[in-house]
Amino acid sequence: MTVHSLKKNMYKYLLVACVLTFGLGEYAQAQRGILPSLGGARSGTSGYQFLKINVDARSAAMGASNVADAADGSSLYLNPALAIQSTGSQLHLGHTAYFADISLNYASYIHKMGSIALGGSVIFLDSGEMNETNEFAPTGTGRTFRTVHLAAGLSFSQELTNLFSYGATLKYLDERIEEVQSQSVVFDIGFFYRVGDTGLRFAVGLSDFGLDATPSGETRRQTIDGEIVETEFEDVSPPTTFRMGAAYDVYEKDEIDVLLTAQITNPSDNAEKFSIGTEVGYMSQFFLRAGYEFGVDEYSWPSFGVGFKVPVFKYNVGMDYGFSTRDRLGSLHRVAIKFNL
Repeated sequence: MTVHSLKKNMYKYLLVACVLTFGLGEYAQAQRGILPSLGGARSGTSGYQFLKINVDARSAAMGASNVADAADGSSLYLNPALAIQSTGSQLHLGHTAYFADISLNYASYIHKMGSIALGGSVIFLDSGEMNETNEFAPTGTGRTFRTVHLAAGLSFSQELTNLFSYGATLKYLDERIEEVQSQSVVFDIGFFYRVGDTGLRFAVGLSDFGLDATPSGETRRQTIDGEIVETEFEDVSPPTTFRMGAAYDVYEKDEIDVLLTAQITNPSDNAEKFSIGTEVGYMSQFFLRAGYEFGVDEYSWPSFGVGFKVPVFKYNVGMDYGFSTRDRLGSLHRVAIKFNL
């Protein structure tokens, strides 16, 4: 294949990727109003909100701007097209200490086979036992409840050439609040394009696009007329999110690497946001990271983090830490460990 024909095919792949991704977004908007420009007017109109919590310590440290540079186990959450861009098969384990002592855990595995990568991932959030309150008992009814959320996905990624790859993830969702359960199936799709040897990369992705869920079960609610049991609930929509971003290696010299990332995020149930991030690496083993998200409520200070890569026997082990904070809710701490197999 000649260089001219290779470039021609690249343009074809990129065009197909853009048309498919934007086409899905337009279809969703036309059918269900998924990607409207309504700012915060749709805030709180979707379920499965745990899917919007960033599970990756590195990405969180860089202001959630890594849709074009998540070439590790976090790709199964951020952009499945990047799963094949990882240096090899990898096991990724992550933990987020969320607000109100809520824990969010993430695990993924990527297995590379030539130009194809297969992966599996699990996101699990558990609130722990919480005291029930209502308008008649603001200090507590004496009962407790908990909320548990699960997302399990299978991913496929393929590199068509050394410049272009795509990927998709099929996810099963299960959300349980008190005695009410809702289940659904959604999918993610992503595309990645490398601009030759310039160090510039682009990516687009559509996450959590799928079917509405009909909750089942029952919940008890106290009213002035006594306790009533509710068994009918409105359908729940997944929080479909469109991401578009770029990454650029601005400096690679004297064992120092400097990376810049940027991302536009358009969720179905809130306003758009823009985020930027940077990573400075030394000897490809030690990393300092920082980032900022524009258009996010309660977000006044940049996020930051560190990372390490150390050899253990014949494997490389990576460790990441990410810190971010919200004005009134407090701080978020994320840690991750990655085993390159």
